[in-house]
Amino acid sequence: MLEAIDVTVRIGTRKLLDRVSLSVHTGETAVIVGENGAGKSTLLKLFAGDRLPARARTEGRVRVAGRELAAWPLAARARLRAVLPQRPELAFAFTAREVAAFGRYPVSTGWHDRRDREIVDAALALADATHLAGREVTTLSGGEQARVHLAAAFAQLWEADFPHPRFLLLDEPTAALDLAHQHALLVTARAFAAQRNVGIFAILHDLNLAATYADRVVVLHQGRVLAQGAPGAVLQPATIAAGFGVAAQVLRHPITGGILIATAAATDAVGVGHGGVSSCRTL
Repeated sequence: MLEAIDVTVRIGTRKLLDRVSLSVHTGETAVIVGENGAGKSTLLKLFAGDRLPARARTEGRVRVAGRELAAWPLAARARLRAVLPQRPELAFAFTAREVAAFGRYPVSTGWHDRRDREIVDAALALADATHLAGREVTTLSGGEQARVHLAAAFAQLWEADFPHPRFLLLDEPTAALDLAHQHALLVTARAFAAQRNVGIFAILHDLNLAATYADRVVVLHQGRVLAQGAPGAVLQPATIAAGFGVAAQVLRHPITGGILIATAAATDAVGVGHGGVSSCRTL
């Protein structure tokens, strides 16, 4: 289990996170949603063990497998979690295959070993990036780069027999993708995690993607957990209004049978948003 226990992060008098307690279990997909500045990326950085700004002061604990995350050696930590950053940036002209091979370095030597090469090629195929393998990543679109970096994350967590819990951390993974690849990425990540008993912690802005692919949704608001639970229980008009300041109507999804969320700008009219979207009706 990956867990934050009573975590507060301050920069000066501002609290980026305010006494947040949250756990992610292997085999589940936990999706965190919230308005800009809610603290989502700060929480993901804590789970990744990344550095926060120099002026940040942190209280509370972050643990994985019952042990403080900071107590794990860096090499071991690299095998416990893989991160797909919000904006992957590389200044050098590596090929997509070389970037995917970076994920193998915590395990072995990269892509020089035959087994590593096989895993890298399989990870590229899983991320729908095989056709990009020989391309320099600096020439790729944002969506193509995201798929290549996802392949690196898959390669990093590829072995299914690792003795400790492992986690895939996704920071707005669908932001640069077209509609088909948004769904493909989340379907593929869930299947990959299920096969290897990996937990997923993902930041998403699209409430309908969260409703479709999350096992558990966490709404973060002003650095605090506003609500968490099954998508159908959490993504309701009152919670959406409180967390995002918009009117919402929750419908039955005509394709998946789950929920479909329509939103509009909030207005002063009781129960009615801009364009006639109800802020309180549910099905």
